[in-house]
Amino acid sequence: MVAPALQSEEALLNRIRRQQLVESLEHMSPLYLEGIKRILTVSADTELISAPAYYHAAVHAPTLNAFGSAVAIIQDELGHAHIAYRLLRDLGVDTEQLIFERDPRQFKYPYAFDVPLDNWVELIVANAFYDRAGYVLLSDIYHSTTFGPWKRALVKVDKEETFHLRHGEQWMRRLNATPEGHEQLQKAVDWMFLLTVEWFGLPDDLKKHSEQLEYGFKGHTNDELRQIWMSTAVPLCEELQLRVPAHYDPEQQKYVLDCPFPAHFDAKAKRWLLEEGPCSWDDVLKRWKARGPANEEFVGLIQRGKREMLRLLEQE
Repeated sequence: MVAPALQSEEALLNRIRRQQLVESLEHMSPLYLEGIKRILTVSADTELISAPAYYHAAVHAPTLNAFGSAVAIIQDELGHAHIAYRLLRDLGVDTEQLIFERDPRQFKYPYAFDVPLDNWVELIVANAFYDRAGYVLLSDIYHSTTFGPWKRALVKVDKEETFHLRHGEQWMRRLNATPEGHEQLQKAVDWMFLLTVEWFGLPDDLKKHSEQLEYGFKGHTNDELRQIWMSTAVPLCEELQLRVPAHYDPEQQKYVLDCPFPAHFDAKAKRWLLEEGPCSWDDVLKRWKARGPANEEFVGLIQRGKREMLRLLEQE
């Protein structure tokens, strides 16, 4: 089958200026195709890896009903991953290879998911923080994207991500009702807050892929999305009297951090080494590239099924 011819850059930009959605390969330029595949891969990998990451903690749910809610969220995340991988397949990507044959370190999801969630409280804070980050990012894409198939698919995803973060908020309020629960929440927030601030990527002055805004893949910059996340995450923590290293500055009309950032992070101890002062974004990129302690385990859980199936076929 002959692959459809791509558009010239000028033809693509004219289409976008006319506010016409890009519906298929025939409407894309080579640069647009490269960019949309990149952002779809990040989205797909993030949704997929959240399943083993969340299940790792969901088994510690305090009740059967709570476990059922966690499993429902995991099911949603797998559905969201399927949407993004299906779109990639329609764009000519070998998703079988992408999912089951990639080296774990080549997956493109936020570093936060490489730090295992070891209990129910950490899962709840992940729903309130990580899923809030996902909601901010995907809502931005939903309202801004020029890629029609993804825009339509995100109607469902947007609503489900709202449920996930509300689940986290409600459980945080419930746990916060006791001194012990408050202390456990604070312990989780201490390491998970800054990891979610990191989630949005490099600051705008260091951002590499400027075409994301030009092509309408996103409507806001990384720093703007970080501000949108903090505008609801910080007030939630303040409501629960949970300490976070951030506050709203009326003069600057934005949220500012009260600690060194970016900073070194001890993933095994789940502790920020703030006493060492700030590090460079190059240091952060090295940490992200090296992946975290649960990377191989979580990707292995995803890839295990195919390996076992192939082993069984070889024995026949």
